[in-house]
Amino acid sequence: MIHEVFMPALSSTMTEGKIVSWVKAPGDKIEKGETVVVVESDKADMDVESFYEGYLATIIVDAGSTAPVGEAIALIAETEAEIETAKQKAASASAPAPAAPTPAPATTEPEPVAATVEEAIASSNGSSGRLVVSPRARKLAKELKVDLATLKGSGPHGRIVAEDVEAAVGRVSEPATPAVTPAPAAVAAPVAASAPAPAAATPKPTPAPAAPVTPGQVVPLTTLQNAVVRNMVASLEVPTFHVGYTITTDNLDKLYKQIKSKGVTMTALLAKAIAVTLKKHPLLYAAYTDQGIQYNSGINVAVAVAMDDGGLITPVLQAADQMDIYTLSRTWKDLVDRARSKQLQPAEYSTGTFTLSNLGMFGVDRFDAILPPGQGAILAIGTSRPQVVATADGLFGVRTQMQVNLTADHRIIYGAHAAAFLQDLAKLIETDAQSLTL
Repeated sequence: MIHEVFMPALSSTMTEGKIVSWVKAPGDKIEKGETVVVVESDKADMDVESFYEGYLATIIVDAGSTAPVGEAIALIAETEAEIETAKQKAASASAPAPAAPTPAPATTEPEPVAATVEEAIASSNGSSGRLVVSPRARKLAKELKVDLATLKGSGPHGRIVAEDVEAAVGRVSEPATPAVTPAPAAVAAPVAASAPAPAAATPKPTPAPAAPVTPGQVVPLTTLQNAVVRNMVASLEVPTFHVGYTITTDNLDKLYKQIKSKGVTMTALLAKAIAVTLKKHPLLYAAYTDQGIQYNSGINVAVAVAMDDGGLITPVLQAADQMDIYTLSRTWKDLVDRARSKQLQPAEYSTGTFTLSNLGMFGVDRFDAILPPGQGAILAIGTSRPQVVATADGLFGVRTQMQVNLTADHRIIYGAHAAAFLQDLAKLIETDAQSLTL
């Protein structure tokens, strides 16, 4: 029997995926649950496993190409005898309908297949036999000169992951990301990509065009940029309004200086302050639905992060109100590191119930943020600057202040709700910042 490997839906918004690399080459034996291909979804690179045991008969979509979700990208034959039949099936499916009585040549497929074999072997670093290795583990093993044949895999189905390679050289890595439940409709299922090893990884260069961009040139959007476009267009359908507020940050800045050496960032402090304030305002992290207001059970603060190769992603601090500031900061650093190496799982960037965009770190005074689809509000935070202000006793003084602007869905949130939230956030930051460490 011949089975199709489909382009899986790795997220709810994904409409197409890009083949990063084929881990298996045509003719290779495949075990059920073994990684076959690495696919780039909207915002992450993920391994895709086979639901079937057999042989990779032919690759339909080459590495570097894209395919719509649900489209066949390869064929798996259950027996070696069926491989040639699968190739013929792929060739006949891809051959264009003849425009004249002369039939199309029957031998149009072998050359592309041969090229694909070479590309797949190169991209998989020679993966063969029953050795199941994640792409990151293979790359790490090459860097550290570790013989993969001597390792015992700790991943699913005995798969060798990055942690196994690091353990072989006596180093400790980050915990692996939990696997995502596969979608039952696909013939290939995404599995969790192993977490990157920060101590071993070399600085990742910023992707750039091979040649300088020239005037008049059209540069295609990346997969991530296309995802951002779709989200922004969807946001335009929502009636939003904006509310600004000035917050004095002297106490917050003082606290930050006290705990900065412990790995706490200002973004983490702001996320914590927002999460604590949201506990009093459940409407601010609710969402509009056709049936009414969807009140969310968790305060999941998403924070916008610019990607080096264009676009942005919003890693999510799950239950941010329940984490202490030090755990939250460590979690945030891990999320950012894995976001920039495209190793986040869908649940780690698509489950936010409130979003924070902090352009203040770049010196921006004030701006309005676009509301993410499926959320009720997003807070734009500007930079803190010393300002001359009138004090309560009628004198002048210097205070450090920042401008924040809330963008809200006016179908469920009204001006009074937004104002009350911003007042409580300002009160926490201005008079009770120390409580953020409790």
